[in-house]
Amino acid sequence: MMPAMSVIQIWRFPVKSLGGEQLEGVDVTELGIVGDRAWGILDHETGNVLTARREPRLLMASARLSDDGHPIVTLPDGTETDRSETISAWLGRDVALTRAADHIGVFENPKDFEHETDWVSWQGPAGAWHDAEWARVSLVSASSLRDLDPRRFRTNLVIGAGDENMLIGMSVALGTCRLDVLRGINRCIMVARSQPGLVADLDILRTIHRESNGRLAVGATVSQEGRVRVGDPLRTNTQGA
Repeated sequence: MMPAMSVIQIWRFPVKSLGGEQLEGVDVTELGIVGDRAWGILDHETGNVLTARREPRLLMASARLSDDGHPIVTLPDGTETDRSETISAWLGRDVALTRAADHIGVFENPKDFEHETDWVSWQGPAGAWHDAEWARVSLVSASSLRDLDPRRFRTNLVIGAGDENMLIGMSVALGTCRLDVLRGINRCIMVARSQPGLVADLDILRTIHRESNGRLAVGATVSQEGRVRVGDPLRTNTQGA
């Protein structure tokens, strides 16, 4: 029997690769949590959307959504800004804070995480800059995280018990929305990088590759829009949901 699961944390990441905000409740549309990965930092030189795979300093900044839905970026020195010029000065490169709705995102990842070589690129889905169309919402259990900080994995929903991999292939209800859980999420060098309060630790990624074929958390699409709150039980299609 599937153990009881409920939502214990909700995270939204308004700007791709930056730290995000922990929330008590969120609306969910076909693009995922409203505002999640809705913005990114476009590198004018390459035309790619920067991620912490290529630019680790992004992990030292964070973003939240203002009341009007615009991202406010907090830089490592505490400066709050929504100006591309300020972010460019911080990174020392010409970038633009860009809406995912206005641009097709191209992302990069090294095949060899040990040496960060053999980089590959791919086009992300439209509308919100998740890495893949099938991962509009991501879920991970506290059991799978063990003693790892969830901030390393940029996962939207942390559930309090069980194994999220058991949900693959299922339709699950959370609050008033429904998700179709499709597959496990492959982890990259980002999870091993340092960020505020967390030190660099490549052994984290080595362990994930050794124990779970490089995957931690699962990705889902949204089959019914709605709202999710902390404390909402997760109901599967085997539970009459």
